Amino acid sequence: MSANRTRRVLSPCRSIACAILVHVASGSSLAAQEPSGGERIRATPEMLRPPATRPADGFRAEGVEAIFYDGLSWKGKPTRVFAWMGMPKYAPGEKVPGIVLVHGGGGTAFDVWVRLWTGRGYAAIAMDTCGTVPRGTYGHWERHEAGGPPGNRFEDSEAPPADQWPYHAVADVVLAHSLLRSRPEVDPDRIGVTGISWGGYLTCIASGVDDRFRFAVPVYGCGFLGDDSVWRDEIAKLGPRGRRWLDLWDPSQYLAAGGMPKLWVTGTNDFAYPMDSLQKSYRKAGGRSTLAIRLRMPHGHGGAGENPAEIHAFADAILRGGRPLVEITVQSRHENVLRVQFRGEAKVVKAELLYTKDDGPWTARRWETAEAKIEPAAHAAVANLPAGTTACFLNLEDERGLIVSSEHVGATTR
Repeated sequence: MSANRTRRVLSPCRSIACAILVHVASGSSLAAQEPSGGERIRATPEMLRPPATRPADGFRAEGVEAIFYDGLSWKGKPTRVFAWMGMPKYAPGEKVPGIVLVHGGGGTAFDVWVRLWTGRGYAAIAMDTCGTVPRGTYGHWERHEAGGPPGNRFEDSEAPPADQWPYHAVADVVLAHSLLRSRPEVDPDRIGVTGISWGGYLTCIASGVDDRFRFAVPVYGCGFLGDDSVWRDEIAKLGPRGRRWLDLWDPSQYLAAGGMPKLWVTGTNDFAYPMDSLQKSYRKAGGRSTLAIRLRMPHGHGGAGENPAEIHAFADAILRGGRPLVEITVQSRHENVLRVQFRGEAKVVKAELLYTKDDGPWTARRWETAEAKIEPAAHAAVANLPAGTTACFLNLEDERGLIVSSEHVGATTR
C-alpha cells in the first residue's frame, strides 16, 4: 500500500494477530497457572536504549528511509525489525515533534503513513510488528530471516511470555520510540503514538508500558477483548489458555498505568472492538480521555484509520501549541433529555444526537442521528431522546469540522 489510497479492511482472519485457534484438552497443565505481574511486559533498559540500525537494502520510497533496527531476542535468536522513518523540513537547530505509527491486522510498515506525518511537520517511524517486510500483497507480506514472532496466536499463551507475539510487538513499538527520540533533529519530549486496529490494541498496551509518550491515539483498538470483541468466543473456547492470554495481554491490564492524554477514535458499529469494551477501556485508562466516535466509521487502513483530522489536531495541541479539541466537562441525562456542557477555544457550530433503539450485540445495532440544540451562553448542548431510545451520545462539531463525543449512556425511553 505505498502509493495507492485504496482502503484496506482489517480482517480478523488475516490480521497480524490472526486467531488460528485450536481446542485444548480439559486436562491442560495450564489450568492451575495464573500469570504474575512480573510476567507481563515492562519497559526494560534494553527497550529504552536506541537500538542499532542498518539500511534495509532493496527498499526505497519517496521521502523516507528504509531501515532495520535490532529487536529483542526470540527463542534465543537475535531479531531485526523493518521500519520506514522520515523527517520533515526543519530549520537549522530546530527540534521537531515525532510520532510512532503502529499498523493493524494484515498490515506492515507503510511509507505513505510516514509521509502523511512528515508533511505535517513531524518526524515519524512506522515499523512492522510481525517479522515481515513490505514486499508482497496485503495480508501476505514477505517474511525476513531475522523476524520475530509472526503474529498472535491466543493458544500460544502457555509459552514463556517473552516468546509470545504481544511481548515482541509492544517491545518493537517502544524500541521505535527510543530510536526516534535519539535522532538529533527530534525533540525527545514531544513524541506521541497512534495505532490502527491491532495497532490500536498495541498502542493501549504501550501507553501503560512507556511513559515517555506524550499522548496515545488508539484507532478502533481497545481492551476487554474477553468481555466483548470479535475474538471473544474463540478466546473463551480455549479455556485456561484463553484466560491466561487475557491476563497477560489484554490492554485492560495496562491502561491504568498510562498517564498521558488519549484520544479514542472509532465508529458506532466497529466489528472488532465494540462500544461496550471501548467504554470500559477509556474509563479504566489513566490520564484524560477524549472521544471521537463517528456514525458507522469504516474499519481499515488506506485512509479510514489514518486520516481523521481529530488525530492531527490532538497531536498539535499537545506538542505544538495548537488549538485543542473541544472538551466535554459535564454530561447528564434527566428522563428523556441528554445534556452536555463543554469548553474550549474553538467554537462549537453543530451538535448531533446519535441514538439507537436496538438491544443486543453492539456491532449489530442500528444507530440514527437527530439534531441537538446548542446553548451558546451556557456552553451546553441538549437533545430530546426519541421514544424507544436504548443508548445514545452527543457529538459536538467545532468550526474546523472536528468532532468530540460524549460517553454513550443507556436511555430506555417510552
